[in-house]
Amino acid sequence: MEIITHTSNHQTVAEIKGEAIYLKGIEDGMDLIGNSYYQGYDLVILHARNITPAFFDLSTQLAGEILQKFVNYRMRVAIIGDWTGITSKSLRDFIRESNAGRQVYFTGSIDHALEKLTQ
Repeated sequence: MEIITHTSNHQTVAEIKGEAIYLKGIEDGMDLIGNSYYQGYDLVILHARNITPAFFDLSTQLAGEILQKFVNYRMRVAIIGDWTGITSKSLRDFIRESNAGRQVYFTGSIDHALEKLTQ
């Protein structure tokens, strides 16, 4: 796992990159929150390719449980991926509702993630 630091609007953002799946369950989410906070970040960018596919199957409730941890610990997060081909209405609705808030964003680019997280 590689952490790339971005600075935008005088705030630092951790981008988690790599080839593996780093977010497989709630414990991984808690580890990510704890490690990010310990390193001085409270804004995090994740890539969809580094998250287990079960996260995006809302029937598993994994997305809600993990993202609720981010909200509880006041750590804002953006998830970058290609959301245009989603066929699940519930996932499309979940993404739309998340994007309407201020804690969790689903976006297609680093630039947009930085803009949303640091506004």
